[in-house]
Amino acid sequence: MSAYGRADSEWDLLVDAGREFLIERAKLGKLTSYTELNVTLARRTGCRAFDFERADERAAMGHLLGLIVERDQQLTPSDPPLMLSALVNYLTANNAGPGFYQLAKELQLLPMSASEDEKFSFWIKQVKRLHERHGASSTPA
Repeated sequence: MSAYGRADSEWDLLVDAGREFLIERAKLGKLTSYTELNVTLARRTGCRAFDFERADERAAMGHLLGLIVERDQQLTPSDPPLMLSALVNYLTANNAGPGFYQLAKELQLLPMSASEDEKFSFWIKQVKRLHERHGASSTPA
């Protein structure tokens, strides 16, 4: 699993802490931002934060979110699969990032030719189902 200049042990820490944090957000019926996730991971794990000014570090965060989705599906499988990474969005947008939709396509949860409306609808359904699964009563704001 060693990638992006981080040891396997560091990825394991980040995946566990990231999954835990995203489940906490789901229980609260909330979303989070890449920035909040990044700060929380650095604080909880002691690992260096991702530098979003660098393309490789943004890619590394995307890689981490994919690993979190994979681990969550292994530990608490669902059909159709839920993507915990749906809870992470940009500070300035109420939507998931392009990596979320690409992973959904790779997992065959979204058609390769999905329209913007189909993508947005898929994201909203994922968020609602995650909140429901973890006992939250509110929807994304």
